[in-house]
Amino acid sequence: MKTKHRWSRFALVVVASLIAIAPVQSLAALPELISREIFLGNPVKSQPRLSPDGAKIAYLAPSETDVLNVWVRTVGKNDDRMVTHDKHRGIRTAFWAHDSRHVLYQQDVGGNENFHIYSVDLTNGTEQDLTPHEGVRAQGVQLDKDHPDEMLVGLNLRDKKVFDMHRINLATGESRLDTQNPGDVGAWFTDTAFVIRGAVAASEKDGSSTLRVRESATAPWRDLVTFPFGENGSFVSFSADGRSAHVTSSLGSDVTRLVRIDLATGKETEIVASDPRCDVGGVMVHPDTRQVQAVAFNYLRNEWKVIDPAIAPDLAALKKVRDGDFTVVSRDHADAVWVVAYTVDRAPITWYTFDRKSRTASLLMTSQPALEKVTLSAMEPVVITARDGMKLPSYLTLPAGVPAKHLPMVLMVHGGPWGRDGWGYSGTVQWLANRGYAVLQVNFRASTGFGKAFLNAGNLQWGHTMQDDLTDAVRWAIARGYADPKRVAIFGGSYGGYATLAGLAFTPDLYACGVDIVGPSNLKTLLAAIPSYWAVGRKEMLLRMGDVETDSVFNQKVSPLFHADKIRVPLLIGQGKNDPRVNVRESDQIAAAMRSRNLPVEYVVYADEGHGFARPQNRLDFYGRAEQFLAKYIGGRAEPHTQVEGTTAELK
Repeated sequence: MKTKHRWSRFALVVVASLIAIAPVQSLAALPELISREIFLGNPVKSQPRLSPDGAKIAYLAPSETDVLNVWVRTVGKNDDRMVTHDKHRGIRTAFWAHDSRHVLYQQDVGGNENFHIYSVDLTNGTEQDLTPHEGVRAQGVQLDKDHPDEMLVGLNLRDKKVFDMHRINLATGESRLDTQNPGDVGAWFTDTAFVIRGAVAASEKDGSSTLRVRESATAPWRDLVTFPFGENGSFVSFSADGRSAHVTSSLGSDVTRLVRIDLATGKETEIVASDPRCDVGGVMVHPDTRQVQAVAFNYLRNEWKVIDPAIAPDLAALKKVRDGDFTVVSRDHADAVWVVAYTVDRAPITWYTFDRKSRTASLLMTSQPALEKVTLSAMEPVVITARDGMKLPSYLTLPAGVPAKHLPMVLMVHGGPWGRDGWGYSGTVQWLANRGYAVLQVNFRASTGFGKAFLNAGNLQWGHTMQDDLTDAVRWAIARGYADPKRVAIFGGSYGGYATLAGLAFTPDLYACGVDIVGPSNLKTLLAAIPSYWAVGRKEMLLRMGDVETDSVFNQKVSPLFHADKIRVPLLIGQGKNDPRVNVRESDQIAAAMRSRNLPVEYVVYADEGHGFARPQNRLDFYGRAEQFLAKYIGGRAEPHTQVEGTTAELK
């Protein structure tokens, strides 16, 4: 049976019974109310990838029962067929093997993040689990054009704390140990012969990281360059001759730069690309020559710097296809056709095929075609100055159709915290804006991509200056008249969930309510329950977060659980029962602490979810509850929340 929400994604829903605190006239001026499912349900189509031989396209799309699966079509034909048979959780990542015969995808069970890698043989439809080990996680898949029948993948099979690299035959499933982890390696890199010759190791003593290399598969490892704690660097690719490597490095610079390092001496021989505003982002490397072709830098918007003049006309042509930021996501072995993704703020993500000979682009697919016919809201990049002068790259989305004055506002806090917000289409942001909310996203200190000074300014600052940045951003929006000071909500997942709890506990007069998704409430118990395979990076995490394990005074100071009595406004919590990163106990204990003090809290647990909500039924259930919650406490309009068939929601 199809879920009763399946077809509503294609229709706009105008709801007569709107929940509102805001003046009726301001709600009436908003564009038509758009169904939650269009914003937050499954995409119609997504993540297209061109087969290496250029003959087929693989992509993700829902099955008849609205579960994301892998589909394949022949280029130039309408012979689309579903080639996987997931019936519950949905597939979120798929990619081609270089033989153009196998499509590979990853899947876990109930959000436990013990991903397995599966293959589908398109010649006979056979599906195979290539990493069939219970309780073992597969990560770091590497493939090679000249070894089309093989896959390298990291497995914590021998030791749950670290990942050894295994070489697997895609046709037979035969696996053998290729490279054993000495106990401190977090990432591996191959040369043009598909030999693992590079590694990034983390120190358990001082939080530094070291790039290691070896001359062959049997040669000993040696240290190439070390990045002390607070510096950043990693491999990008080996050169075609194997004598040098392209590396990102912050040594001698605030931002990471793309440099070339001589493998014999460990010395930088060339600065390939840099931008004083921000770190290196995406890097385009020619798959055959290993020459760097272009480097992306993303301060407020993604910008490409051409390194190889041969592709300058291609990138110039791509800029003219449509407005927005673009990324080349797939290319065939002949390098004749590219698949290019475009993201804009007021339209769904679209993908084009780009013919390099004619330099023409053809629309391939759109993630949510229904959104092309409606009014969405502009996302404006803004730079907010914190109280100590720190510049915070941020994004403000104001609801279309109404004056940008005295609006209810949602502060949307990103996770990580070592991640970032960026410009472009966001279903969550557009959903909130369509309901009448201003949405503010802040890259607070400790966010990545803006240089090491910005990143390191967040060290030991959970609940302190990292939280102050969020407070200052809210006050900025209030001072400029965008936000009603009595109608501001804080909303986030993971670290954003922590920031929600911290915001309500440490600045109880600033927010009218909060929505926390899988947020930690006690940093000591958070670390006690994290997966064993986080061990390699644990020291750096402690140096950045603080020693919450042994310093009880510090932990109690920064953990919202110990300040629950200060919370004065309603809180909504969503949690995956199987979350391996933020254990369900984190939500259990903050909910219990609030209830023991008769503080208002709504708490929902999803039995088949982990760190977030992968299944659309659960996502729509929780965001339906959040929509009612926000409308009740800060105003705006809401589509009625009805029972979602197939959700595993349990009220706690």
